[in-house]
Amino acid sequence: MAAEIDQILQTAQDALDRQESELQTLRARQILSVVVVAATGSGHMDELFQLDEPFRLIFLRCHYTGTPGTNPLHVSVDSAAGSAYDTRLFTVSQAGVDKDVNLRIAADEMTEPSAWTFQAGDKLRAEWVNPDTGNITWGLEVGLAPAT
Repeated sequence: MAAEIDQILQTAQDALDRQESELQTLRARQILSVVVVAATGSGHMDELFQLDEPFRLIFLRCHYTGTPGTNPLHVSVDSAAGSAYDTRLFTVSQAGVDKDVNLRIAADEMTEPSAWTFQAGDKLRAEWVNPDTGNITWGLEVGLAPAT
């Protein structure tokens, strides 16, 4: 009986090991298929990003130059299902000159279901109110990858 239990446990562990290997391979392929999209401006930021298929946010980074000033940067989903489903996902409380943003979504947050997975038609929204429009310039890049 103990030998049968050991065999069952070993079979289950082998299956879990194979599944983990397949997930690592899939993540590596997704990283290779990251689409980087950029936007820049010197006014208020209200940028929308999307792919034509379900996608994941991989990273968001923003650099600011000019006169001193910070405000919160909000990252949210603009849902294709309607405004009742629009959701703020993340806020950086102080973003601006000398307070660049570098948001990288960790692999353990990519497992499904994930708040960082967007459906076809959804949009990623990045919003920031420029405290000194015309004197602070921002450059925003997002990395998006097809979701599987």
